Amino acid sequence: MVVHDDWKSPKHTKTNRKVAFITGVTGQDGSYLVELLLEKGYIVHGIKRRSSSYNHPRLEHILHPDYPNRDKFFLHYGDISDLHVLVGIVRDIKPTEVYNLAAQSHVQVSFQMPLFTADVDGIGVLNIMEAIRLTDQTKTCKFYQASTSELYGKVQEIPQSETTPFYPRSPYAVSKLMGFWAVVNYRESYDMFTCNGILFNHESPRRGETFVTRKITMAVANIKLGHQKCLYLGNLDAQRDWGHARDYVECMWKMLQQDEPEDYVIATGEMTTVREFAARAFKYAGMELEFKGEGKDEHGIEKETGKTLLRIHPRYFRPAEVEQLLGNPTKALEKLNWNPRQTSLQMLIEEMVDADIARIENPNIHY
Repeated sequence: MVVHDDWKSPKHTKTNRKVAFITGVTGQDGSYLVELLLEKGYIVHGIKRRSSSYNHPRLEHILHPDYPNRDKFFLHYGDISDLHVLVGIVRDIKPTEVYNLAAQSHVQVSFQMPLFTADVDGIGVLNIMEAIRLTDQTKTCKFYQASTSELYGKVQEIPQSETTPFYPRSPYAVSKLMGFWAVVNYRESYDMFTCNGILFNHESPRRGETFVTRKITMAVANIKLGHQKCLYLGNLDAQRDWGHARDYVECMWKMLQQDEPEDYVIATGEMTTVREFAARAFKYAGMELEFKGEGKDEHGIEKETGKTLLRIHPRYFRPAEVEQLLGNPTKALEKLNWNPRQTSLQMLIEEMVDADIARIENPNIHY
């Protein structure tokens, strides 16, 4: 959907231009990034796929006519697997910054759709950088690639930094590995400003419903309101470094404000198990759990009522597990002056639980 053609107005000249192009704009990170860039005075363009059903609820509030700087936000139909479309958009809008947030980003699904995942998460990155190169904008456009902590997979050291060797453990991670090295290659081959943000897990009320954190907070909300009896999870011992997506998009932006392109780990430096995340969410909603059993027989019982509210199901185990991911954000803290803990983990959990309770009580609410 090209909203309208005001972006072609002569007032948007090259002088002091701040024009961003975001792929994956309809996702969690994309929506927060749009908010940040509009607040900073950017003209923001996003790409969305054609769908017969409404597919951008996270942008609902931004598309409202009264949203600040709404007239500087534009959506275009397209897909990062379509180089022709990307060339046309990049040629016309002449972005000064491109943020590639588009991906097939569900690890479990990547085992079921490995070729599609590779096409989007690997070849898609090349398509965007080629669009910049083929339109002769390598010296005027900076490029950010949303990479992932899943690259570390079977971790070689703890915590993981920019120099930690990669050991991907899923088709998703393998595809992202191609994207990572493509960014490095274009930086070195064409002297382009291209950089990777190695993102550790980042959540929010806008997180997709199939991701484990959102699955937990939705279940907690439904159980509290009497709409669900039990939450089923996989590996409770898996440990992750969880931050807030709103904080992480600020780091993405800071990376593109530097004089030289570099890759950065974007993480909090703190690690929590899935079990602990779930326990905190239940406790915040007034249901304190006690865990009993081991392995696949482990279950969470509400102390007050004795009801089993959490069980393990084999369906949710990965073919190759990634047991722990812990990022070392020292470089981002020192070079970018970024604060990864503007939102604590407890604040994040409470925000997500509150949002899911509110959504169940009022389905018209969007976050």
